[in-house]
Amino acid sequence: MYLVHTHLELPCGEQLPHDVRVLVRSAILPGDRVEHVAVHPRSPSALTLGFYVVAGTLDEAEERAVRVCGRLLRSVPQLAGARLTGAGVPLLPLAFAPQPAD
Repeated sequence: MYLVHTHLELPCGEQLPHDVRVLVRSAILPGDRVEHVAVHPRSPSALTLGFYVVAGTLDEAEERAVRVCGRLLRSVPQLAGARLTGAGVPLLPLAFAPQPAD
């Protein structure tokens, strides 16, 4: 399973709908293999979605998350003007940092 963050931004002056979490979850289909999605509004017009995706590879997980976002932008009228500004697996630098010797 991979965590993929996608970033959406509405045009200047537009705001996220109040029910954005419900709208995002409505765009996920069983074949997307998304186990969970976290919705994080960053501002009144920007949104980060954290997709927990079951996939064989990182590329496949990112592609699934981008596909869901594309469907979201096409099928949810309240988000039709938004654009996808980025997608990727967040880096966890401390998880791979060298550990101090005892």
